[in-house]
Amino acid sequence: MNKQTNFEGFEVGYDIPALPGMAEADIQTPCLVLDLDALERNIVKMGDYAKAHGMRHRVHGKMHKSVDVAKLQERLGGSVGVCCQKVSEAEVFARGGIKDILVSNQVRDPAKIDRLARLPKLGARTIVCVDDVANVADLSAAAVRHGTELEVFVEIDCGAGRCGVKTPEEVVAIAKAAAAAPGLKFTGIQAYQGAMQHMDKYEDRKAKLDAAIAQVKACVAALEAAGLKPELVSGGGTGSYYFESGSGVYNELQCGSYAFMDADYGRILDQDGNRIDRGEWENALFILTSVMSHVKADKAICDAGLKAQSVDSGLPVIFGRDDVKYIKCSDEHGVIDDPAGVLKVGDKLKLIPGHCDPTCNVHDWYVGVRNGKVETVWPVSARGKAY
Repeated sequence: MNKQTNFEGFEVGYDIPALPGMAEADIQTPCLVLDLDALERNIVKMGDYAKAHGMRHRVHGKMHKSVDVAKLQERLGGSVGVCCQKVSEAEVFARGGIKDILVSNQVRDPAKIDRLARLPKLGARTIVCVDDVANVADLSAAAVRHGTELEVFVEIDCGAGRCGVKTPEEVVAIAKAAAAAPGLKFTGIQAYQGAMQHMDKYEDRKAKLDAAIAQVKACVAALEAAGLKPELVSGGGTGSYYFESGSGVYNELQCGSYAFMDADYGRILDQDGNRIDRGEWENALFILTSVMSHVKADKAICDAGLKAQSVDSGLPVIFGRDDVKYIKCSDEHGVIDDPAGVLKVGDKLKLIPGHCDPTCNVHDWYVGVRNGKVETVWPVSARGKAY
C-alpha cells in the first residue's frame, strides 16, 4: 500500500483522483477504481489453479501496466514474472523490481535491441520472442556488447495470424541459431493463440486450441529430436488457460485479463454455458463516472467519454444496474439511456470497460477501494510505454 508521504504536494482533482483514507464518495471522476477484495480473490484463484495444475503463471503486464498490481500477483498468486509487449514497458517492470520478464514480441530496431540487452543489468531474467533467424545475430551482438545474457523463445504462429513461424523445421532452425549464438540461450517456445480468446462458445475455443496444441507438440518433438528440449512452453490466456493446462506440453500460462475482467471477456461462456463473469471471475476494474447533466428526461450524460476508455471491443456496461444503459459516447461525454428518469445529477456509476488493456493505458492512476474507503492509489506505471 502506498504511504501518504508518496503524495506530498498532490492535489485531488488536479494531480490525482483521490488519496488514501478518503471516502469512496469523494473520488474525482472519471477515473479507474479497483475493488480490492474482488481483485485479490481473482489473483488467489488463478494462483491456486496454476499451482494445482503444475503450471507457472507469468502475468500479462500489458493488461494493467502496473508494477504494484504485478507485485500483488506475485505475493498473492505466486506468479513468476510478467509478459510485456514492448522494451520500454519491460524496463518499467525491471526497474520496479520484477525479476523475470518476457518480451512476448519481436524486437528488431537496433536502439530497442540495445536497451533490451541492458535489462539483465537491472536484475531481471530477460526473454524475448524471435520469429526470424536474422534477428539472432543482432540480439547476440548486443548481449555480448553489454556482457549480459538474453534468453530466446521461438514464436509459433498457432492461429493468431500475426507474428511467428509455423513449421517444426523453422522452429528448429531458429532454436539452433539461438543456442549457438554468444550471449543468447534458447529457452523455449512462445505459443499464444490470441485469435480465439474472445470466441463466445467454449466448444469453438476448444477446437482452435486443439489445433494449436497439435502444432506445438509437433514442434516440441522436432526440437527434442534435435537435442534442443525446450525448458518452457508458454501461452494461454483468460479464455483458454484450462486447455493449455491439460495439454501435456505447455508449462507456463500468460493470463492477464482474469484479474480485472472487462465486458468483452465477461461475455464468453464456460464449459457449462455460463458467462465467465458470473462465477469464474469477478469484475474488479471499473471506470467511475458521474452524471453531469440530465436535461433530457430519458437521457443522463456522464463525464466518461472516449478519452476515459477504449471502445474497440464495445461500449462499457453499467455495473449492477439493468434499469439504465450506456448507449453512446463522444470525446468527453457518455450518454446513458434512463427511460424511467431514475438518475440525477451527481450520481456516480461504475462502468465495466469494454476492453481493459487500452482503457488502463489512458489513465494515470488506479484508486483501490475497500469497505467504502480509498485504501491505496497506484500509478499506471507503464502508461504510454509503447516503444
